[in-house]
Amino acid sequence: MQSQIPAIHRLTSRPQFLAAAKGVSLARGAVVVQRLDRADGDATMRIGFTATRKVGGAVVRNRCKRRLRQAARALVGQHGVPGSDYVFIARQGTADRSWERLLDDVKTALTRLATPADRPVAGPASTVPISSDTPHQDSGPA
Repeated sequence: MQSQIPAIHRLTSRPQFLAAAKGVSLARGAVVVQRLDRADGDATMRIGFTATRKVGGAVVRNRCKRRLRQAARALVGQHGVPGSDYVFIARQGTADRSWERLLDDVKTALTRLATPADRPVAGPASTVPISSDTPHQDSGPA
């Protein structure tokens, strides 16, 4: 039995791209991927693509976006988180990167964005041990 892949739609307006920029992002090789968990109960994934003029002229930017669209089409359904918005941003090497490496960059970024952060969440400060070389007021005669 195969799991149901949620629907995938495109981000089309500037406010949608700006909202996704407020989420988490990860740069891997020739691509930056931004992810925003919408938390609206809708399992639809939305994806958008962009390339700045720093990447190159119009022909190069369009080639980068075409390559990112194909990579996303191949990988977002398997590695994306339902209910999220993704923005794929082309970087300088996106147009010239080998297809296998570009797929690996996108897959790695999607996988890392899908897993919870390894960093500890800010908790009570009392759980952090105090080093022994720090002077204490009640540590004996002074």
